[in-house]
Amino acid sequence: MLAGRLGAYADRPDVLVLALVRGGVPVAAAVARRLNAPLDVLVVRKLGVPWATELAFGALGPGGVRVFNEDIARRLSPADIAGVVNREAKELQRREEMFRSGRGPLDLTGRAVILIDDGIATGATARAAVMVARRLGAARVVLAAPVGAPEAVAEFDALADEVVCPVCPPGFGAVGRYYRDFHQVTDAEVIRLLAGRA
Repeated sequence: MLAGRLGAYADRPDVLVLALVRGGVPVAAAVARRLNAPLDVLVVRKLGVPWATELAFGALGPGGVRVFNEDIARRLSPADIAGVVNREAKELQRREEMFRSGRGPLDLTGRAVILIDDGIATGATARAAVMVARRLGAARVVLAAPVGAPEAVAEFDALADEVVCPVCPPGFGAVGRYYRDFHQVTDAEVIRLLAGRA
């Protein structure tokens, strides 16, 4: 269904499908096949407030990209920020090395980038991904997910160039409710999908 809504991007040389690791990879792999587009990953690490980790004060992306939500970050001490940034930078590097395995740094200059996740619940990770994609030079940023909370999806109208989310039910609940199989995607599965082995 998602690939059908993205049909205008099929067979275009400027298009790159970028999966948000890890849950977005199976969805993005299927979309990339249908669009005949290359698939890669965007490793983004949310910077969570130490005592409420789901509340993001920013995010880290490849190439040293840092995005901060100043309204939240200013409430934290420099030591709190440094501790979270250091921990998440190490995890970002680990995941980049594992999932990008030998491919060069991500260069989005002039590309139409389709960012794909398995769903949009709060939008924190997707928000960071959109900002990182822009900082890496994307000419057009499309945020796509099969399902999302209506209020979270609506926030992206001002952030992304296009938002494609076919299912936005009232009383959304959680992403997993909309999948027959919502297992935890493993590192091995991500590597297999990126290598083109479904």
